[in-house]
Amino acid sequence: MKQLEVRELREGHELAERINELLRLIEEEGETIEITDRGNVIARVVPTPKPQKPAKRDLTEFWRKIDRLAAEIGKHLPEKVDAVEIVRDVRRDL
Repeated sequence: MKQLEVRELREGHELAERINELLRLIEEEGETIEITDRGNVIARVVPTPKPQKPAKRDLTEFWRKIDRLAAEIGKHLPEKVDAVEIVRDVRRDL
């Protein structure tokens, strides 16, 4: 973990001169930088985690389960009843 003293940043304009280097350390190397004032940490710049790309998944098993669930539910429904009619019926009850 890198530390920068506030006095150094103010007196030598170090922050303005080194901002690109500090940002590179944070972004590319995951470095946390502490800003201190007379040895006391007053701020901490912490890199944020990089977003993970969603993994491609095989959805075959998911759709099999959905089909099984639909078949199971279908066993309990009256014949030749439209799903839209079922939803309308339930909404009327609300």
